[in-house]
Amino acid sequence: MDQPDLTPLEHVRARIAHAATIAGRKAEDVELIAISKTHPPEQILPLIEQGQRVFGENRVQEAQGKWPALIEAHPDVKLHLVGQLQSNKAEDAVALFDCIHSLDRPSLVSALGKAMDKAGKQVPCFVQVNIGAEEQKGGCPIADVPALLASAREAGIPVVGLMCVPPADIEAAPFFALLAKIAADNGLDQLSMGMSGDFETAVMLGATHVRVGSALFGARD
Repeated sequence: MDQPDLTPLEHVRARIAHAATIAGRKAEDVELIAISKTHPPEQILPLIEQGQRVFGENRVQEAQGKWPALIEAHPDVKLHLVGQLQSNKAEDAVALFDCIHSLDRPSLVSALGKAMDKAGKQVPCFVQVNIGAEEQKGGCPIADVPALLASAREAGIPVVGLMCVPPADIEAAPFFALLAKIAADNGLDQLSMGMSGDFETAVMLGATHVRVGSALFGARD
């Protein structure tokens, strides 16, 4: 996959396509989310100009500072929230984002349900699963996923799939496979998994959304 003449975006897309082919999947069934957190508009614009239309941010406040003008200029751009969401930011998140990947606890179900009702806007959500049972990480414990899904559906939140961030410095494949099994067991077919270091593995194991930052933008300062 060493193709030196490609832009970083073209290179990542080629790697996604290659991994999809190996898995007997179509590249277009995998949504590339360009993770633009900490990057200013002048670094984001070249990707928009190259045709990238889905971006991800970690923090509501940072996204509010830079995305409204970009979206006004490029109304077909979609913005996903991939970082932890505080319940008191639920209304702001519903107003700005097209998808939320970090629904992980009952208090956030309540806050998002109310925010969506108030705004009259349904924002698709992924339930974030603490797939490695790591105390320092957000995410719903595996055993609590069915109950959280039930309460989210009761609150009228459109849950479309599951998301995870596997433990660092350990083979990600078993965690991706486990997330896929939990999703299938709960009747969900979308999987937000895989980042710059492991997105090809994630694609081979069924990812429908990969969240790629440094492979597109370079290492952060």
